[in-house]
Amino acid sequence: MKPVPGAALLFDIDGTLADTDPIHLEAFNRAFAPYGHVFDKPRFSRELQGLANSAIAARFVPHLSPAEGMAVLDGKEAVFRELARSAIHPVPGLFDLLNLAGAVGLPMAAVTNAPRANADLILDGLGIRHRFRAVVIGAELEHGKPHPLPYLEGLRLLGARAELSVAFEDSRTGIASATAAGLATVGIRTSLLHDDLTAAGAVLSADGYDDPDVLAFIAERVGSAYPQPGHQGSRS
Repeated sequence: MKPVPGAALLFDIDGTLADTDPIHLEAFNRAFAPYGHVFDKPRFSRELQGLANSAIAARFVPHLSPAEGMAVLDGKEAVFRELARSAIHPVPGLFDLLNLAGAVGLPMAAVTNAPRANADLILDGLGIRHRFRAVVIGAELEHGKPHPLPYLEGLRLLGARAELSVAFEDSRTGIASATAAGLATVGIRTSLLHDDLTAAGAVLSADGYDDPDVLAFIAERVGSAYPQPGHQGSRS
C-alpha cells in the first residue's frame, strides 16, 4: 500500500535517530568546565538540548566575542565526535521503521541543529544516510530551530505537505520548530519524559519506533501506508 502524495517522515538526528544526548552532556562539561559551568542531565535538558551553538555560546560565554564563543563550541563538537565514533546506537525500532518507509516509497528527511560534521558522523555511523532524500542543517539556514524554517525547508525539499507528514523529535526546541511548521510531532523519550514532550507540543511520546501507537499514528497520518498494528500500546 502506498502513502498518499505529499506524505513524508522528518527526523531530528541527535537523540532521535541515535541516543547521543549522554555523549553531548560529557562533551559540554569538558568544554565549559574552564568557564565554571557544570551540567547534569536535567540542566542539559532545560538549557542546552536542541539549541543552536550560536545561542549556547551567547548564553554561557557572553564575555567572549562571537568568534571566540563559537571556537569553544567547535571544541565541544570535536570532543563529541571523538567520543561518538565508538558509541553510536540507534533508537529502538529505527531500522524497522526505515525499512517500512522505504518499502512503500515514503520519503524521509533529517532535520537538525547539529553541525554538518556531527550529522554526517551519525548518519554514516548508523549506515542510514541513503535513507534520507534531504539532510537539513539549521546553521546553514537563516534561522535554526526553534524557528519553523528547518522543517519548512525539509518539507520543501521532499515536496511534502505538513498535514500529511510526521516529525520525530526529542527536545522542546525541536518540537517547537516542527509544530510551528504544521507537523504533528512524535516525542522520543531519550531524555525528556512523556509530560515534558507533550507539554512542548508532541501529540504522543514513545521510547522507540517499535511502539504500536507510533506505527498506528504514522499509518493514519500518511494515508495508511502501513498495516495497522494488532493492538495499541501505551502513550505515556
